[in-house]
Amino acid sequence: MSARRALITGITGQDGSLLADLLVDAGYEVYGVLRADRDPDAPLGHIEHLRGRVALDAVDLTDD
Repeated sequence: MSARRALITGITGQDGSLLADLLVDAGYEVYGVLRADRDPDAPLGHIEHLRGRVALDAVDLTDD
């Protein structure tokens, strides 16, 4: 069986962080999208406790 994966935009917000918690606990590989203009060294807020358990990438969703 292949791994279950999820992509969450807005992962550092309230809803995204709750979803990330549920999916990580359910065994999903979780990938989160952060705003491209975000300071990469800034605290992760609601998902700080998931650091290292989710893959994060900064992207610009408006990029052509």
